[in-house]
Amino acid sequence: MRPAERTEPVRHSMSMRAFAHLLDRLSLTSSRNAKLTLIENHLRQTPDPDRGYALAALTGALSFNAAKPSFIRKAVEARMDSQLFAWSYDYVGDLAETVALVWPAKPGANRPPELSEVIDALHSASRTEVQRLIEGWLDALDPDGRWALLKLMTGGLRVGVSSRLAKQACANFGGVEIGEIEEVWHAMSPPYGDLFAWLEGRSERPSPDAPGRFRPVMLAQPIDEAVDFAKLDPADYIAEWKWDGIRVQAVSERGMRKLYTRTGDDISASFLDVIDALDFEGALDGELLVLRDGALASFGDLQQRLNRKTVDSKQLANFPAGIRAYDLLLDGEEDLRGLPFVERRARLETFVGRLKTGRIDLSPLQPFATWEALAALRLDPPEGDARLSEGLMLKRRDSVYETGRPKGPWFKWKRDPRLIDAVLMYAQRGHGKRSSFYSDYTFGVWREDEEGRRSLTPVGKAYFGFTDDELKQIDKFVRDHTIERFGPVRSVRADLEFGLVFEVAFEGLQRSTRHKSGVAMRFPRINRIRWDKPAREADELATLEAMLS
Repeated sequence: MRPAERTEPVRHSMSMRAFAHLLDRLSLTSSRNAKLTLIENHLRQTPDPDRGYALAALTGALSFNAAKPSFIRKAVEARMDSQLFAWSYDYVGDLAETVALVWPAKPGANRPPELSEVIDALHSASRTEVQRLIEGWLDALDPDGRWALLKLMTGGLRVGVSSRLAKQACANFGGVEIGEIEEVWHAMSPPYGDLFAWLEGRSERPSPDAPGRFRPVMLAQPIDEAVDFAKLDPADYIAEWKWDGIRVQAVSERGMRKLYTRTGDDISASFLDVIDALDFEGALDGELLVLRDGALASFGDLQQRLNRKTVDSKQLANFPAGIRAYDLLLDGEEDLRGLPFVERRARLETFVGRLKTGRIDLSPLQPFATWEALAALRLDPPEGDARLSEGLMLKRRDSVYETGRPKGPWFKWKRDPRLIDAVLMYAQRGHGKRSSFYSDYTFGVWREDEEGRRSLTPVGKAYFGFTDDELKQIDKFVRDHTIERFGPVRSVRADLEFGLVFEVAFEGLQRSTRHKSGVAMRFPRINRIRWDKPAREADELATLEAMLS
């Protein structure tokens, strides 16, 4: 049914309990389609503005400067013994869940608050008022409602819903393509009244024409070497390196300069040195990297700049950020996304050639004639920047720039992950539905001192790569073999005679002065649990150090 044909649904007033019920259901299902249905139904059954604020919460579009975890602790410690709360928190492992369970509510409290009421109050309240508001809301809510409230306030929903999944639910609700949602997203703000009016056929589509807006990105499919190469003609494709940074979109449009991640998160404030270099009119698609005099640094250097609200002058000087450009989406006021890739590439080369900055350069193409020749290049990149790449990208010469991940136009051909055997050393509770399990693992490899004694040194952390059943088995192992506790962290028995071995996969390795071992892994994950392998047979630090050469 198209939006224009849809009749207005009957809705009833919804409190925080409806939002809490949604979060609870989302956290308990791992099915993508089930999550989409839950969100879509919530949008259909919930009135404005509460459904818009629920959507904003799921997409990470809400933040409250006055609401701090310390206020929540202060509130609960005023109602119960602080030591008892500390023990409860240590056992549960999650602040919101602990407070939701132990909060001693007062009988006869006020009605449960509306979601919009909570958000409006948090946006306007001073820090001194927040304490009183928190206590009143917690009194009026049941445990599920308290949990949802506290997760909302602290920005820690963690219910397995990405921003794009929530937008897909909007698209399903309105019977439109997700690209249409993403195209107008940055021209709107919570609670998205104009968006829902359009999706329900009550008004025209909101205009996407906002200066500096985000354009939905085109993504690549992983290539299946055994299947895809037999169907594809190498003459139809162009290859370039897949650089090891973060995908970004740099926009300078009608006086507005913005830097976005591939999911549309605005990271401009963290990379003002890059923003200053956007002296053009257009929109570039590329990779954010640390570039020193045109030479690429490791991802470890870029990590020094990521997830920081402010960057000091020393960090700016030591880790200068820049963009290696892949594509040109907007040239002046001309939208190029409907042009074939080869035409966009030619325009990109001219565009970058006009720039007077060392912070933006061009991702070079890699000529090849056969898939065999390209495979050899992937396995043995030439000296220089290519050694720091993650693999290769393949792009059809005639491909237009489409939203999402279409099958066929673009492929990514990453290098095979590296594998080592490491020993579990420490475990920490997870978040959300994992808050009752020890699911975050620190692992180590053996190193030998000058006297020939072997001991474990930590080399990485991982919290995925295992099934729910395996998680339960590891959690039991941690509980059965804990030897020390450090707050929420447990030290697990790990020595030459006993320990749990993980086969760990990772994408890259670099030297690190921040880690005791001197090395840092890129994207480590549990590949297999080696219940059968003795701890003494795990890998040595020397094995990792050899990978650096």
